[in-house]
Amino acid sequence: MNLLSFSVVFLVPASVVLGYLMGGGYTFLTLLFVFGVVPVLDIIIGQDTRNPDADEEKRLEVDVRYRYLTWLCAPFQVIIVFWGAWVVSRGMLSPLEMIGFTLSMGISSGVMGINVAHELAHRVNGRLEPALSRVMLWTVFYIHWGLEHVVGHHRGVATPEDPATARMGESFYRFLPRTIFGAFNNAWEFEAARARKQGHAVWSLHNRMAVALAAYIVLLLLVALVFGPLALVYFIFQAITAFTLLEAVNYIEHYGLLRDRRPDGSYAPVAPVHSWNSSNWLTNRFLFNLQRHSDHHYRPGRRYQVLRHHDESPQLPTGYAGMILVALAPPLWRKMIDPKVMGLRSRHLD
Repeated sequence: MNLLSFSVVFLVPASVVLGYLMGGGYTFLTLLFVFGVVPVLDIIIGQDTRNPDADEEKRLEVDVRYRYLTWLCAPFQVIIVFWGAWVVSRGMLSPLEMIGFTLSMGISSGVMGINVAHELAHRVNGRLEPALSRVMLWTVFYIHWGLEHVVGHHRGVATPEDPATARMGESFYRFLPRTIFGAFNNAWEFEAARARKQGHAVWSLHNRMAVALAAYIVLLLLVALVFGPLALVYFIFQAITAFTLLEAVNYIEHYGLLRDRRPDGSYAPVAPVHSWNSSNWLTNRFLFNLQRHSDHHYRPGRRYQVLRHHDESPQLPTGYAGMILVALAPPLWRKMIDPKVMGLRSRHLD
């Protein structure tokens, strides 16, 4: 692992700024970069399946520079999305530039904002990193997802009860509303039950979902009052772009995978075979090794720099950027992935 290599994530917000400065169709630059250039480079550069040895892993785990890099992303995320609101408020973008700029900002919020927030949300033994995670998710109206992800998704992954696990044969377009509303409902039920158990009212500061909803309202009012209605439209749609990108990643991470059910009704423990894996070097640098997703679920406490590749995990044909494009075409996705799922199930039965 190389700390500097993970800094490529800043190329994504930089492409938003560059596209804005160049103007016109160049405002779509981030879209072209993430879903055009990166998938091609993934193929050219190839995979990195090397795992750190025991000594290297110990050194990486205690190297605080890796966590400082993720902390740095938090102010970057807040600054750039509010800078975007200021840009839009000036009223100088054409309709085409407005669309391109908003889409590009939303992609940046997904790649840098939500993805880094995911890494920080898992540091449950501290206060700073979960707080930074919530601030980043606040900018895309998705704080509730961070709550549900750690408590619900990691417990229910690869089961029919998990809204973030795509079922075999389910298209991304059917999966999207199910996972969005399912995660929200799960988070609300969990927080409401927790508040009641502690003897507090459901609608109180002791319910983190209630606090999140209040934070969303404050953000909407802040943007509308400070930057105006056009900026509010930009802010909402960049958020929708960001969390749609996140849910596209969720779709490809667990599609068709199921844990065995025991006679007592419980599920087998989560193993590396319950997540789709990808070790494409470049995309893993942009996503802080998120594509080593099998190990992330197997050992959710691991920081990104020590996540491991597992040969026994189901492997995606290419990196997330390329697979998202495939997922947007359901017939192509099913032709490519369903036989792999059936093969995995056949080997399991054998």
